[in-house]
Amino acid sequence: MPEYLAPGVYVEETSFRSKSIEGVSTSTTAFVGPTLRGPVTPRSAAERWSATPELLTSFGDFERIYGGLDNLTFGTTSRPNFLAHAVQAYFGNGGSRLYVMRVFAGDLESAHARSAPVAQFGNGADGELRLVAHTPGALFGRASVRAQALFTPTSHTALATLPDRSIVRSMSGPTTFPGEVWIKDGASWQRRTAPDQALSEVAATDIVATRTYQRVSVVLTVTLANGDTLYGAELSFVPSDPAFIGGVLAREQTRRSADLTLPVHLQLGDGSVDNAAALNSAERIHRLMTGLLGDIIAADQPPAHTIALSGGSDGDEPGTEPVRRALEFLLGLEDVSIVAAPGNSHRAGMADLLIAHAEARRAYRIAVLDTPPALLPSEARNFRGGIASTRAALYYPWVVIPNPLAGPRSLEPAELAVPPAGFVCGIYARNDVERGVWKAPANEVVRGSLRFERDVSFGEQEMLNPIGVNCLRALSGRGRRVWGARTASDDPEWKYVSVRRYFNYLEASIDRGTQWAVFEPNGERLWDNVRTTVASFLFNEWRMGALLGTKEEEAFFVRCDRSTMNQNDLDNGRLVCLVGVAVVKPAEFVIFRIGQKTADAKA
Repeated sequence: MPEYLAPGVYVEETSFRSKSIEGVSTSTTAFVGPTLRGPVTPRSAAERWSATPELLTSFGDFERIYGGLDNLTFGTTSRPNFLAHAVQAYFGNGGSRLYVMRVFAGDLESAHARSAPVAQFGNGADGELRLVAHTPGALFGRASVRAQALFTPTSHTALATLPDRSIVRSMSGPTTFPGEVWIKDGASWQRRTAPDQALSEVAATDIVATRTYQRVSVVLTVTLANGDTLYGAELSFVPSDPAFIGGVLAREQTRRSADLTLPVHLQLGDGSVDNAAALNSAERIHRLMTGLLGDIIAADQPPAHTIALSGGSDGDEPGTEPVRRALEFLLGLEDVSIVAAPGNSHRAGMADLLIAHAEARRAYRIAVLDTPPALLPSEARNFRGGIASTRAALYYPWVVIPNPLAGPRSLEPAELAVPPAGFVCGIYARNDVERGVWKAPANEVVRGSLRFERDVSFGEQEMLNPIGVNCLRALSGRGRRVWGARTASDDPEWKYVSVRRYFNYLEASIDRGTQWAVFEPNGERLWDNVRTTVASFLFNEWRMGALLGTKEEEAFFVRCDRSTMNQNDLDNGRLVCLVGVAVVKPAEFVIFRIGQKTADAKA
């Protein structure tokens, strides 16, 4: 209560309405798996910031951060980039918000592509400065960095016309060390760092030209073997410049946007020395400049210098450990409601990891699982026998799409079979936006598909549907559709995906919308506020068609009073609210009973 100590008029704000509950999002999805590039799952808490997944809203976002659709190479084996194809299918089928957690198995340091030394600051490998791919991946092992010099001279004499033994001063200011001169000797130029020594070799009359540069910079362009340009920027050699090459190409970035998209960085030795600290003298900066640009003093129009990267690796086929770490970091993202590991969930132990993640306390998620590729219906039935969860749904068969890597000069097949998880997650999101989470995500068109890996017949689905294998079917005159909406559970109360996901939605919404009640005085006034808050939320759900019943009393009830709590609960600080809802379930079997009647039959 406010204190009234001095006479006067007091104006106070007060509320006459109950708190409200806002429904949480149900369509935000998270994918886990290997990609061509991008930040990888951190291996320690110190690396958490740089590897937190970024929210993607289009396939273009995915390409900028995690690469495109090119194949992955594990050891000597190349296989399709299933996660990238799943992302494309997700957005193509109506998805709008996606997190991607890249997993990498293998030695990270050796997986980074790198160039030959571009400068030498000391003896041995510790003094070598190289260009290194910012993230691991074989993608950069076939990349090249093009360095083009840009400079603005304040005075100029064509160097090719100068006679032998001419002396030309180099760039002034912080881009070189003081007193540097170049002496022309025939067709070559020699650098001298001691002016007295250099001048003693020639007569004063031989100093016929000087050249001073106002600014020298370099345009770096990173290009992949397929011609795709990932990066292009003009960088400076002046430490005070915001575009200083030592800061822009630092291994440890201060801006997250740069950390996500930077293709290469400068690395001295093993990378333990910061780039800005390594470029701590004009001499070192000039050595880097010479390594990137060659001898720009000896050319009026310096040619571009191309630096090749080599090495790089996609690591090994990811096992359960990197996937487990990735899923642990996803638990911190409260807005995720769907998780999947496209192309990996059928491998040993992966389904169990996804299910455990979805069943984690207060996760409010469902796992979308794939069957292995090229299965017969009987094999799909056997695979389903190893899965049991109310928070997982299994889909069969795989989807055949046009292969974007195929072409006249490519050995890639024209068609490619990809896992259904990406398509299904997109359909979940589309269904939630267009209809609502309480509507079963089935009888929906699978966009972007040519056909399914196997045409499932009606009889085969009669075997698979009762055990919780959701089939994708090509229906005559109706296109290719998801034709199943069951969870991978034997509990009849939770056999439908829509019921499970709607309860996830209710639980998460009530959980997050009633946090204000914690530590409030636990009495009748609080109980009434909680009842009113939850009842108002459920009343709106009923009006939208999510709950059964012609009257509010038939659709739901909310109890929070002495009938739900005893004195022991009150003494231990517990408020118990009992909520019951009559949720709608899908009309999975639509039955019309038709019989004959005679014309004179009575009604």
